Amino acid sequence: MKETTPNPNEIFPVANCKTVTYVKPTIANPNIVVGDFTYFSDTDFESHVLHHYDFNKDKLIIGKFCQIASGVKFIMNGANHQMNAVSTFPFYIMKGWQQDVPVLSDLPLKGDIVIGNDVWIGQNATILPGVHIGDGAIIGMNSTVGCDVPPYTIVAGNPAKEIRKRFDDELIELMLKFEWWNKSVEEINNLIPLLTNSDLQTVKKEIKHLIEHLNKK
Repeated sequence: MKETTPNPNEIFPVANCKTVTYVKPTIANPNIVVGDFTYFSDTDFESHVLHHYDFNKDKLIIGKFCQIASGVKFIMNGANHQMNAVSTFPFYIMKGWQQDVPVLSDLPLKGDIVIGNDVWIGQNATILPGVHIGDGAIIGMNSTVGCDVPPYTIVAGNPAKEIRKRFDDELIELMLKFEWWNKSVEEINNLIPLLTNSDLQTVKKEIKHLIEHLNKK
């Protein structure tokens, strides 16, 4: 019998399938923060977060309901080498060399990687250090994302470039106000017919109505 209530702490959310995992319950690293119901089309998500060294103090932060395809890689700041000296060789991480860890101000740190909610990241995409991807964005397969991606925008390529906005500005603004991913499981279940409706004019009208109703409470 099909589960009646989605469980964000269940590792394998697809019946009879061990190759799709909810990410949050698999994470051990406190510097990786993942929201409920974000899934990965593979196992061992943390092995796809590369060069994530404690001394850089950077985080990977991913929102709720993201869809992450197999082969996706998140490149953290540890991949960057010191570039304000005459050699870029990282003596400090190699055995036997006499170099202290550089002060963080000497390293080209880009900050945290932050992924919004309901983001779809295509197969074998690479997300570079410091990138922020907005809610509802889509990242094409094999893309290398080195710059921020606005909400509800499709990007693809190497380097990834904007293909188009998914919706008009009005609907994007409404979706960002509505924040369906922050609602209860029961509310989201009731919203599924709306969230999966391809008649965007109807969706826009209904979202407006729902926001107005919430504002009156």
